[in-house]
Amino acid sequence: LCLTRLDHVMNEEVRKTLNVAPVTEKMRESRLRWYCHVLRSNDTSMAKTALELNVRGLRPCGQPFTRCLDQLKDYMHLAKVTCRDAADHTKWKNRCKQADPTYYRPSNSWQFSIREKEE
Repeated sequence: LCLTRLDHVMNEEVRKTLNVAPVTEKMRESRLRWYCHVLRSNDTSMAKTALELNVRGLRPCGQPFTRCLDQLKDYMHLAKVTCRDAADHTKWKNRCKQADPTYYRPSNSWQFSIREKEE
């Protein structure tokens, strides 16, 4: 690619040429993957207990902060999955994995590298 900062190329253009998914989509995938793991875990796990914890007290004035569960619900709505779908791991995985792969590597990539060196 051989680009420097002096070339003033936008990050989006570089991602398109390298076939890399946007960071926000990859973060959404990883958060949904973690949430599925937590939903399938047993009820006494630390992550599930902390996720279902209700804190007593008043929230500060103004617009409330976006909580982790609120953001996860938005992500689940975008991926069209529900909490019940977490039991079916393949269904959850197929619906949540919507971003392009960050790096495509053929299964026999070592053969390509050997052929390129020979030529």
